[in-house]
Amino acid sequence: MPPTPGERRPVVVSGGGIGGLSTALALSRIGQETVVLESMPEFKEVGAGIQLGPNVFKMFDRLGILAAIESVAVFPDSLEIRDAVSGEAVMQIPLGEKFLVRYRHPYAVIYRPDLLDALLRACKSSPLIDLRTGKKVIDFEDRGSLVDVKTADGAVVQGSALVGADGLWSRIRQRIVGDGEPRRAGHIAYRAVLPIEKAPARAREHRVTLWAGPKIHLVHYPLRRGELLNLVAVFHSDRYEEGWDVFGEPAELHEKFKAARPEVRELLGLIETWRMWVLCDREPIKVWSRGLVTLLGDAAHPTLQYMAQGAAMAIEDAVVLAQKLQAMDGDFARAAVAYQEERYLRTARVQLTSRFVGDYVYHPRGAAAEVRNDMLRRLSPESMAWLYDGI
Repeated sequence: MPPTPGERRPVVVSGGGIGGLSTALALSRIGQETVVLESMPEFKEVGAGIQLGPNVFKMFDRLGILAAIESVAVFPDSLEIRDAVSGEAVMQIPLGEKFLVRYRHPYAVIYRPDLLDALLRACKSSPLIDLRTGKKVIDFEDRGSLVDVKTADGAVVQGSALVGADGLWSRIRQRIVGDGEPRRAGHIAYRAVLPIEKAPARAREHRVTLWAGPKIHLVHYPLRRGELLNLVAVFHSDRYEEGWDVFGEPAELHEKFKAARPEVRELLGLIETWRMWVLCDREPIKVWSRGLVTLLGDAAHPTLQYMAQGAAMAIEDAVVLAQKLQAMDGDFARAAVAYQEERYLRTARVQLTSRFVGDYVYHPRGAAAEVRNDMLRRLSPESMAWLYDGI
C-alpha cells in the first residue's frame, strides 16, 4: 500500500548518471521528492558523444530541458555509411526538412557531459531533488512500507522506494535478477574527442559518418556547437576489462585498422590518448522489479551502442516510471510493475536489434558485406518509425 501523507518519504535513486538524474527530474515534475545517491565525488560523465534520435527529443520536452539541449547540440545534415576499405558510399540518410516533417523532432548529436550538465542544472533547480555524492549503494532492505538503502560509508537512507539506475554492473540488479556478469560482445570501443580545428576539412562537416569494414568501424561527428570532433573506433577483440574508463593502446588500434582507407587512418592518427570500453550487454528480461525496488536504464536493459539508443531508453524509462507512479496515486509497487510491462518489449527490441546491427551491418566481410550494402540501399525513412516515433 502507498504511504499515507504523514509517512511520505522520497524515492531513493541509486546512480547519478543520465538515467538517475532523468528519473529524479521526471519524478519532480509529478511532485515526488527524490534523493539521488551517486558513488563518485561529483556528478560527472566521461567525455564521449551521444546520438539523439527524435524519440528522445519528445522526452526532453517533457522534462523541460529542450532549450538547454538545443543550445549545445549539433544537428547534422545527414547520416552516411561508407565502406572503410573501398571508400564506397553505401547509404546516406538526409536529416533535413523531410526527416523533421516525418518525425516531428530532429536528429542530433551531443557531448555526453553536456547532456548530463543540462540534467544536473535542472535537478539542482528543483527543491524536490536532494543530490548526494560520495554515496555508494552497497545493499538495501525492502521492509514493505519503506526501503532502507545502505551506503559504503555506513549510512542508511530511508525511502518510499528504490530505483536502481546504477548501470551495467548494477548491485541492485544482482539482488533482483541475480544473473551475474554482463555478456561480452567481443567488441572493443576506443573513444576520443579533439578540437575540431585539428581535424581535416571533411570531418568538420555537420554529418555523422560511419566507416564500416570487416570486424572494424569508425564513427565521427562534431560536438558542442561544432567545436569538438568525436571519434569512436570499434574492433573485434577478446580483451576484457571491467569498467568504462580504461586507457587504450594505440598500437593495437592501428594494427586492427591497417587495411582501412587513408582517410580513416588519418583520423585515427590524430589521437594520442584513447579511452577504451569493452562492449557488453545482457539478455533481455521481462521482470526487473520486486516490491518497492525497480531497475532503470542499463541496470534493467543494457544494450550495445549500435542503435545509439542507450541514453534514450533510460530517459524514456524515467518518464514512463513517473507517469505510472502518478497514475497509481503513489503506489510504487504497482507502478513499478506497470512500468516494466510497458517498457520490456521496446527495450528488448533495441537490445536485440543492436546485436544484429553490430554483427551484420557494421562489421561483415565478403558476400555478407554486399548483402548489407544492398539491404541498406533499399531502406526507406519509415524503416525506423518503430523507434523514432517514440512513446
